[in-house]
This record gives sequence, C-alpha cells and structure tokens, in this order.
Amino acid sequence: MSHDDFKFEPVRGLPEALPKDEHILWQGSPDPRRLARDAWGLRWVAGYFALLALWRVTVSSADVSLGIAIMHGLPFVVAGLVACGILYVIAYVQAKSTVYTLTNKRVAMRIGAALTMTLNLPYTSIGTAKLELKPSRHGTLAFELIGDTRLSYLMTWPHVRPWHMARTQPALRCIPNADDVARIFADAAETRISQPRVTRMAQHDGNAVAAE
Repeated sequence: MSHDDFKFEPVRGLPEALPKDEHILWQGSPDPRRLARDAWGLRWVAGYFALLALWRVTVSSADVSLGIAIMHGLPFVVAGLVACGILYVIAYVQAKSTVYTLTNKRVAMRIGAALTMTLNLPYTSIGTAKLELKPSRHGTLAFELIGDTRLSYLMTWPHVRPWHMARTQPALRCIPNADDVARIFADAAETRISQPRVTRMAQHDGNAVAAE
C-alpha cells in the first residue's frame, strides 16, 4: 500500500488551496546528486578520504610490500564510501520532500524532511534575484528580501544562498533548467509588481479619495 506523507495538502507543495486569482506557473524540486555535491560537499568528503587512503598507502609502502600497503589504505576507502553514502541519502530525502512553487503572486517553498514548513514569499517582498547557473543548466536562484522579512539561516538551510547568514537569502537550490525558471520568475514578478494597488482613504467633506 502506498503512503503519501503530504496527502493532507490541498495542493501539492502548498498548505492551502490557492485563491481564485492565483495560479501555479512552475513547480520543481532540487536534483539529489547536485544537492549532495553543492550543499553537503560530497566531492570534498570523497577527496578527503581519498587523500587519507593515499597517505596511508604511501607511509605503509616504506615498510611493507605494495599489496599489503594497499590493504592498509582500504579501511579509509570503506569509511569514505560509507560517509558519502550517508550524505547522499540525506540529500535524496531532502530533495524528495522539497517542493518549490512559483505562482503569479509569490514564491512558495515546502522544505524540511522531519519538520516540514512552507515559506511564502510574495513578489513584493523580494528585492532582487540572483541566478548561479552551471553548464548542465542546473542552478540556484536566490532571493534577496526587502523590508522586515527575516528568515533563520539554520532553519531554512540548505534552501538558502550559501554563506549569506547576516541577511538570509532563501533559494531554489540545485534545480534543473534553472535559466528557464529564472525567466518565469522575472516575468511573473514584473507583472505582479507593476499592478497598481488601490486603497480607500478617509472621506473628507463628503468626498471619497482613492490613492494607488
């Protein structure tokens, strides 16, 4: 029997149904392999254990035969494979539990594997967006927030722009076809922000005054 941990969502990736004047433009998730490499430093960990194994073989080869020296380095290789496997599993779980959504009004991010939360970022609260694009067209689209909107770096990691801790920038991390997603975001944000907003002001002398 299949089980969906998020079947309580009225709309995939969103905690509630969309208003009538809002619709989804794009949905996606991080690529697990890219997330393991870029967010969890999989290559650095693999390189670290490879250097340890090489060092152990080099040191041992001064006293024993090369075959035995290679056996001395084998535990470091096994430890490295285990460590990399654990990191990949973590990245895979994070990627599969994450849903990024662009609507005509906001960016929504359902993140977290054990403790799930949804971030809603209206386009009016986003000052700029920065795209880091790889040759494979995978990339990260980070948002610089304006106003009083503040987010915790630790609570939202790894769905943030790395090393920007003072002013956390939430990000669509390691997404495929990132340039197309950035274009969808730019068009939607420009359309949304350019829409005039009319508010009703107090009446004076029987005349109602409206302002955009």
